[in-house]
Amino acid sequence: MSKRLLIVDDSLFMRMVIKDLAREAGWEVVAEATNGEEALPLYDKYEPDLVTLDMVMPKMGGLETLRNIRSHHPHAKVVVVSALDQKETLVETIKSGAIDFIVKPFEKERIFGVLAKAGVE
Repeated sequence: MSKRLLIVDDSLFMRMVIKDLAREAGWEVVAEATNGEEALPLYDKYEPDLVTLDMVMPKMGGLETLRNIRSHHPHAKVVVVSALDQKETLVETIKSGAIDFIVKPFEKERIFGVLAKAGVE
């Protein structure tokens, strides 16, 4: 059985890149969301094994989304996707329960490494 992934990013291009790499790594993408408001009910519906979560999105940003997911699902695995200039935010996301982060622009090997790490029970 493949691992299930929820991708949350307001950029269609980023969602496509992550989806293609995740599928190549053997993951099933169960849903995609363009912001945190869309992501929360999708998490409840699918209870994915992992969430990739962009930090800067309209309506509900990544940090608020992360805190919402973790408050209702304490064992949720979330990997934050962020631009390099957001180091303070990355520290805050780890404190809020993210298991790892990917800095944009990222390399294919970094995505594979994070997915492999997250796929280990």
